[in-house]
Amino acid sequence: MSSKGVAITGIGVITPIAQGVKDFDSALRRGDIGFNLLGDRFGADFPIKIAAEVKDFDASKYFPDKKDIKRNERFAQFAVAAALDALEDCGSEFEDIDRFRKGILYGVGIGGLQLTLDEHSKMLEKGSNRISALYIPMMIANMSSGAAALRLKSFCGDNFVCTSACASSTHALGEAFRKVKDGYLDVCIAGGAESVVNELAIAAFNNMKALTKSSDINRASIPFDKERDGFVLGEGAAALVLENTEHARARGARIYAEIVGYGATDDAYHITAPSPDGEAAAYAMTAAVKEAGLAPSDIDYINAHGTSTPMNDRCETAAIKKAFGEHSAKLKVNSTKSLFGHMLGAAGAAEAAAAALEIYGHYLHKTAGLTVDDPECDLNNCKEGFDNIEIRAALSNSLGFGGHNACIALREVK
Repeated sequence: MSSKGVAITGIGVITPIAQGVKDFDSALRRGDIGFNLLGDRFGADFPIKIAAEVKDFDASKYFPDKKDIKRNERFAQFAVAAALDALEDCGSEFEDIDRFRKGILYGVGIGGLQLTLDEHSKMLEKGSNRISALYIPMMIANMSSGAAALRLKSFCGDNFVCTSACASSTHALGEAFRKVKDGYLDVCIAGGAESVVNELAIAAFNNMKALTKSSDINRASIPFDKERDGFVLGEGAAALVLENTEHARARGARIYAEIVGYGATDDAYHITAPSPDGEAAAYAMTAAVKEAGLAPSDIDYINAHGTSTPMNDRCETAAIKKAFGEHSAKLKVNSTKSLFGHMLGAAGAAEAAAAALEIYGHYLHKTAGLTVDDPECDLNNCKEGFDNIEIRAALSNSLGFGGHNACIALREVK
């Protein structure tokens, strides 16, 4: 089966900094920070003060029937919204393509956690016979891609969810890339969705010392900064339309960038911590570059996983140096989590969307909040943004609990 080029022709985003690709692009350029104070929502003594929530999301824009809003948990609503927006942005509903040649792949790390909490409380208070008959189909992670298919009706090909913690949606993009590249699909909506900003999730992440204790929005998520102390929990969704490049050119589509490579490995080191030597993460980057047919020196930019945890940023820096050697000093590296926090399973897709927009728009957003240099994170981490910069090729990294590493390579299309 001959391989095909894979173009990104549509982007849909529901994030703490913006909803919709145009506003998202503008927010990236400005370096907007999308964090919000939790106040006393979980009690005055709750140790975590900041989250990154989607503001003013209107599900009725995407679900004409109000019953469908009630039947979809928040993460699935985000997934449907991002898919519909991405399809609108690409300028085609692909009516010329057989419905079984059109797929939807999503990444979700957790799924309907808030619904689980609500239904469990209901059971304890009112009895098991009061549990919703829709609890299971609303809670399960695959309802992100399933709900999008139900809403679109005409995307009936491959449809599944990747669940690999914080690497989930980068895995989904990589698998979708391969489906289109190798000719199993002609077009695929690929992305991620997540919404678990609640007391249980925040407390759990806090108890594993993963979250920032900062109450200063401008010094909360500060990847690569020497004073970083954890991430800001976020939520949202992103979807990218991946299309056979020949088909995209034939219909005159705008192409943000091409996905040209994919690498996936596992550290096999620790349940949550990344491997300090960065070897497996480096291999994922090297594999993506190799599949793309590029040399390491062709990569100009990396959208890092960059969580703002002490260990991740140090280990990811080591991995980049291992993968790129002397060329690492020439790379531009930024972290979009400095703007919208850590969207868990949705993070990789939103960051890939950012990377594609930056390639297309010839700019790089700053790593917001980065002030105090860390000698263990001594790459060009974009304290300030860049305008009018050519990005020939880029990587987008995701590293997840369980040792999961995923990387996609993107290339400029002229």
